[in-house]
Amino acid sequence: MLGGSTSQVCAIKKAQSMGHYVIICDYLPDNPGQYVADEFYQVSTTDKDAVLELAQRLNLDAVVCYASDPAAPTAAYVCEKLGFPTNPYKSVEILTNKDSFRQYLAEHGFCTPAAYYFDTFEDMLADCGKFEYPVMVKPVDSSGSKGINKVYDQGQLKYAFEDAMKYSRCGRVIVEKFINKKGYQISSDGFAVDGILKFRCFANEFYSDNGIKEYVPLGECWPSVLDKDVQDRVHAELQRLITSLGMRTGAYNIEVVIDENDDIYIMELGARNGGSLIPQITQYATGVDLVEYTIKAALGEDCSDLTMKEPSGFWSNYMVHSTKSGKLVRVSLADEIKDNLVEYQTDFKEGDQVQAFENAGHALGTMVFRYDSMEEMFEKIPHLTDWVRVEVNA
Repeated sequence: MLGGSTSQVCAIKKAQSMGHYVIICDYLPDNPGQYVADEFYQVSTTDKDAVLELAQRLNLDAVVCYASDPAAPTAAYVCEKLGFPTNPYKSVEILTNKDSFRQYLAEHGFCTPAAYYFDTFEDMLADCGKFEYPVMVKPVDSSGSKGINKVYDQGQLKYAFEDAMKYSRCGRVIVEKFINKKGYQISSDGFAVDGILKFRCFANEFYSDNGIKEYVPLGECWPSVLDKDVQDRVHAELQRLITSLGMRTGAYNIEVVIDENDDIYIMELGARNGGSLIPQITQYATGVDLVEYTIKAALGEDCSDLTMKEPSGFWSNYMVHSTKSGKLVRVSLADEIKDNLVEYQTDFKEGDQVQAFENAGHALGTMVFRYDSMEEMFEKIPHLTDWVRVEVNA
């Protein structure tokens, strides 16, 4: 298994519960997964050849990438080299890099925003006359909303470029036209079997207006508010992309925007499960265990029994965060939301240093809430930033 972060521990435990011996690699020496896994090796999950050498030496049966976009190409590369079940490495690489993904979408007739790619700020400045503001500036090869900024004019470009470059492993930045979305952005996990999208559970993504960095999502809520015919249209576009890329069996993390003209933009199709407990909430809502299917797929086991199931109940996740940096005093819940809490996953404890929330990597953990109705869910979600209280001493 590639990675041993908090969000990946559930996959380690699931594989063990299925009777498997689990080895993980991670470049961080203090990752929590090592205390759960059967073996741990300090190897970067983005170093394809080092992971391949390790896999060959250990005589493995499967390689799993769970909830990690940067590790997805490594998993596909190693699996292709070893003859393990996998999606095509070239296709996974396309999906993982925003520049190649946007180009692929445009070349194959999908809706995609006008986009430009730069290695230096001087090149960006030379071409900035082409931009139709506002634009989104992003690293081409990062995840978790790291280094993403909405830019309204030329004066904001330098900060946005430098912020994006901090998180780009290849030193490349994408500038794309901002899409005015209609309603909520779709965020969800799905699963394909033999190239057919057999399952997906669309959610509504929500953001905060409490002064933290713009366009860093705080969570998702289920079920989707989209009409069935719109969901079917989105499903068809996702299937068209999966077919075009020659994808096979595996999980997907999905981000889709529908614009004011009802055009469908596939913003992300990550060849891996989502983080922020999305697979766990999907199981709460539908009974479908996508973590188990991910492990079965990696081992080449039969996944044909997977069928589409609509969610029941009303659910949301929430990225617990601080609006300032400092030492954590406590996390507490207001009475209004206490009875809705189902699960809280965190590694932070009192006295730990925390950072002001600018991307998913700064989250203190993830909470799962359940509601009695759609009305209660949408009434309470806007108050979560007040009701989930994070106390920090500077």
